[in-house]
Amino acid sequence: MANTRSRRKLAWLLLLVLVVAVLAIVLTPVFLIMPFKAQTPRIVEISYLMRRWSPWVTLFASAIIVLLAIKLWLGGRWWSRALLVLLLLPAFAATWLARQNHFEWMFKPLPNPAYARSADVSFINDDDRVLSVTIGEESVAYPVRLMAYHHLVEDTVGGTPIVATY
Repeated sequence: MANTRSRRKLAWLLLLVLVVAVLAIVLTPVFLIMPFKAQTPRIVEISYLMRRWSPWVTLFASAIIVLLAIKLWLGGRWWSRALLVLLLLPAFAATWLARQNHFEWMFKPLPNPAYARSADVSFINDDDRVLSVTIGEESVAYPVRLMAYHHLVEDTVGGTPIVATY
């Protein structure tokens, strides 16, 4: 009886550790790479490494989580089964999220950029920084202050389609 109880405790502990690991590998890059937050090259490197490995890690961990949940479900009481369901939901949600590109959700292109002559614009100050592109005889400028949120804009300059990024 004591041996069975210690095995169940170990299974619960392993289940909790795996759920936390699945959530951590998926959610850490979300919090490290956010709009308007300073990012070092090392943080970006770690985030992309976690993004690259998260689909496989979450799949493997979810398989083990399911096996542990089945083991704990059998012979468990109603409250332990309810707890199992509550632990499976975030684990499976993280497994799904690991296969999504949440960076596209955060950094959407400016949908309908509007353009005006620089002399006619009142929302840009003389000391504002801009990203400028010149192709042929056509020049455009994208205010960095506005680009900081969207991070990219699709445009055509001098008849050439471009994507300006910041």
